[in-house]
Amino acid sequence: MSDSRLVVVADAHLGAAPVADEEAFLTFLDTVPAPGDTLLLAGDLYDYWFSYRKLIPRRNFRVTAALTTLARRIPIAMIGGNHDRWGDSFWEQDAGIRFAPHRLRLDHPLGTVLAIHGDGLHEERPGASWMHKVTSMPSVIALYRFLHPDLGFWIADRMGHNLDHGVEHPEEVTAAADRQQRWASNALQEDPDLAVIVMGHTHREAAVEVSPGRWYLNPGAWLDGHRYATLTRDGASLHRFG
Repeated sequence: MSDSRLVVVADAHLGAAPVADEEAFLTFLDTVPAPGDTLLLAGDLYDYWFSYRKLIPRRNFRVTAALTTLARRIPIAMIGGNHDRWGDSFWEQDAGIRFAPHRLRLDHPLGTVLAIHGDGLHEERPGASWMHKVTSMPSVIALYRFLHPDLGFWIADRMGHNLDHGVEHPEEVTAAADRQQRWASNALQEDPDLAVIVMGHTHREAAVEVSPGRWYLNPGAWLDGHRYATLTRDGASLHRFG
């Protein structure tokens, strides 16, 4: 990544968020990532995604196509979130995007960046940790693949996602964001090879220099005011698009 800028987006929840958020994200892809940048998608870009062997989900197809096109010009890396972890081989083989379902490491002028969505570590709602374990099991993923895609999406939609949870229960989300920051700070202390930990999931933005040159970064949620973040050799910063 040499001297490039890392541009980070998380928690767009496209498919459940308003259509205007998808339109804004398409414009963002056209205008913000520049030659020399690396784009990091830090989980829950889609409110639901499942990679099938012989078809591409129609929902938010324009974003999928735009990312595939952009990946021919700049490096793109993606980690799965608790809503879109099931990328299988599609993103790397067909879209040219580096993908990991849970976490990946990137080189950066500041040092090694660990990207991890954050679910399964510090849950704000009962049962979320259990759900993380079950939906990450290879056997469950394999069985789900046998469902007709329309049925698979129907089930995912019925499970639902309350995008207003943070507004309705700010104290729960604040507590989860605090736990997440403490987890990241401890992880940075325990692993001297890490310079930056990037997380999403809580929808709470943060750019904290835990110690000189070492950062915890959460870009916040794209669905909440089109938030994103950048990381350069000078450190992390938070932004809003538009």
